[in-house]
Amino acid sequence: MTQREQLEKSQSLQDELRRMQNGEPYDAHTPEMRAWRGEVKKLLRRLNITEYHEPTMASITRELLPNSAPDVFVEPPFHCDYGNLIFAGEGVFINFGCIILDGGGVHIGRKTLIAPGVHIYTAEHPLNADDRDEWEMCRPVRIGERCWIGGDVTICPGVTIGDRTVIGAGSVVVRDIPSDCVAVGNPCRVIKRVNYKRNEGNHQQ
Repeated sequence: MTQREQLEKSQSLQDELRRMQNGEPYDAHTPEMRAWRGEVKKLLRRLNITEYHEPTMASITRELLPNSAPDVFVEPPFHCDYGNLIFAGEGVFINFGCIILDGGGVHIGRKTLIAPGVHIYTAEHPLNADDRDEWEMCRPVRIGERCWIGGDVTICPGVTIGDRTVIGAGSVVVRDIPSDCVAVGNPCRVIKRVNYKRNEGNHQQ
């Protein structure tokens, strides 16, 4: 039995993972939780270093992201906490240097493009220092279909981004962004609507 299979049988691990995914306070630093993320880091090392652009790279990606579409492409280097809590649809492309803290679940719609250096966070810590010493919690992030997330964008916990939306490079997204718009800035704000039908013809902006 592998170490990962042994860890899966740990009731204390499963309890913390359940609390984490349910948005409840949990302890990310138990020995079992650290060991679980350590197993993920072994896969990340293979993806980012030892088998970078080798024929086995696609199979490692599928092992790391078992709940994502088989054709999701991740350009190393890539980092995440758990991998199995990333739910990326078909045709998703994740470019160099992406970091996803996926404890609360990260949902990425089909054909969405993630530019270099994007950070997606679901984990957050209490503002009270005493609480912060003891626990953290997570809120899910949802990104719609056919979006384009520009370079060095930061997406904060609990954010939903609608379908076909463009987030400008360097933006910090702290609140929900609707579908079919361009949004930029810190904090990120809608500056333009896109993808509406023109009066003549069926072309889209």
